[in-house]
Amino acid sequence: MAAETKPAPKPLKLANAWRDSRELIWTHRYRLLLGMVLLCVDKAAGFVLPYKSKYFVDEIIGNRRSELIWPLAGLIIIATLIQSAASFTLAQVLGVAAQKAITDMRKSMQEHVQRLPVSYFDTTQTGVLLSRIMTDAEGIRNLVGNGIVQLVGGVMTGIVAMVVLFYLNWKLTTITLAILAVFGGVMTWAFKTLRPIFRERGKINAEVTGRLTQSIGGVRVVKAYTAERREYLVFARGAHNLFRNIARTITGTSGLGAFSNLIIGAIGVVVVIIGGHALLNNEMTPGDAVQYVVFVAMLAMPVIQISSIGSQITEAFAGLDRINEIKRLAREDADTTRKALPTVRGDIAFENVTFEYNKGVPVLKNINFSAPAGSTTALVGSSGSGKSTVIGLIMAFHRPLSGRVTIDGVDLSTVRLHDYRSRLGVVLQDNFLFDGSIAENIAFAQPHAPRAEVESAAQIAHCREFIDTFEKKFDTVVGERGIRLSGGQRQRVAIARAILADPRILILDEATSSLDSESEAMIQDGLRTLRKGRTTFVIAHRLSTIRSADQILVLENGEIVERGTHHQLMGLNGRYRDLHDRQYKFEQDRFVNPGEELPSLDGKTEVKAKV
Repeated sequence: MAAETKPAPKPLKLANAWRDSRELIWTHRYRLLLGMVLLCVDKAAGFVLPYKSKYFVDEIIGNRRSELIWPLAGLIIIATLIQSAASFTLAQVLGVAAQKAITDMRKSMQEHVQRLPVSYFDTTQTGVLLSRIMTDAEGIRNLVGNGIVQLVGGVMTGIVAMVVLFYLNWKLTTITLAILAVFGGVMTWAFKTLRPIFRERGKINAEVTGRLTQSIGGVRVVKAYTAERREYLVFARGAHNLFRNIARTITGTSGLGAFSNLIIGAIGVVVVIIGGHALLNNEMTPGDAVQYVVFVAMLAMPVIQISSIGSQITEAFAGLDRINEIKRLAREDADTTRKALPTVRGDIAFENVTFEYNKGVPVLKNINFSAPAGSTTALVGSSGSGKSTVIGLIMAFHRPLSGRVTIDGVDLSTVRLHDYRSRLGVVLQDNFLFDGSIAENIAFAQPHAPRAEVESAAQIAHCREFIDTFEKKFDTVVGERGIRLSGGQRQRVAIARAILADPRILILDEATSSLDSESEAMIQDGLRTLRKGRTTFVIAHRLSTIRSADQILVLENGEIVERGTHHQLMGLNGRYRDLHDRQYKFEQDRFVNPGEELPSLDGKTEVKAKV
């Protein structure tokens, strides 16, 4: 199928969010269950003081029974110690549970993202993915941490308080519950309104982070073009949008807080009016009245908590929405029916392959060729002719719109990607190195390779010439993207990495483009050794590699216009001969006019070497 951009997934329905939250809670059910037990202990101990307030007023003060003071004080001290211990343990248990859930979610997201098709990364900013993995997962702490338990605890406290309040004065309590029902309706509407705002915040935050990541990563380009002010304005605009979104959520949550205060005030007015008459008419004792007020406060506290915790859980649901937008994307290895590939000879064939990135705009048109095992195929053509797309199909980064790519006669789209790609060695035009040592980067494909093999690969790739000049030799840290090495040095490290991988299929995409003539001459022997017995595909603009290829494919506008060996194509007097003669003419006087532009086989130019 074509690698076209898919429309953004629709937001998840609330029912799906509840389903996902239930699955998350079930995964961490044991810690949450322990948390609920500790919560019950905490709440039970917390009821001692309110419950005994009646006896304090009616018996100790009203009946002047001083002998009850110390027993009551001792009971309160014990209850307080139990409550403090339970509260501390609860915070520890739920804090660990929340962090464990966040860590698991991040690991799951990272694994899923890494296995998405390359086409997804072509259309998605790096910073957006970082935000999805690192920031969105933070919200779930409120589902498996203090948030959900405090919500449950608040509900439990409210239920117990209501039972006691009904016992003390059912008329007053009925009115109180009617007021709370109004508050519940307002809260439901508010959380439904706030949820998309929280989702939008995640999106804006991801966009701002994405642009900031690009700006910092490309700081040399920014400085070279004096674009600091422009990047500041772009970031400031995004930061302001984020501020406005946060301000809206603050307005919503603070409005809920203010409304909850109004509800509590209304309940207080009802208690004063109806409770006061009940007390004056001897329908309640002073102790009953005090106890009633204390339990009303215990009922009101969960109301305040719910308004705060509810917004946190709403934010968690928004985070789950965004996480699941990613998780609903099909992974490359999602097809479990793919065949195992125990051995690879290396026969690659394109059979009537057509491919397009954007619908209706073909990049390759009916491509047919065969690359026998152990052969070298060179791809030549102007920029945009489809050379890199052919390489992408060979590496199974894309799937044809029509036709098929085969490995040893088997359709590549039907084999397990891990089995196939583990036989690939790649040296791309833009060589990516990780922020680690030179040895770690060379051993990336074979992380457990002995140091001697790493050094041997570096020797073949002529890396020792610059490695030995560093104080820490192979343990020298190359910096992010290998920034502490020159382009040619990075390219040689990438070649050493491919040598150590010992692949059956080798991809050389402008493998010597960053090397000067002297360095290229040094490394050609290593490349020839590496190519022996391997199916090799080469994109190169210099003749040294092209000449020895078993077949050369000349591409123009997504079609193969010429094919054959170097000598065969020279005899055709066509496009290849034209490119060759233009380059050869300039190579004859390469050192005569230093700095003059030199045409290459891809239609680009390079600058002649200076004497």
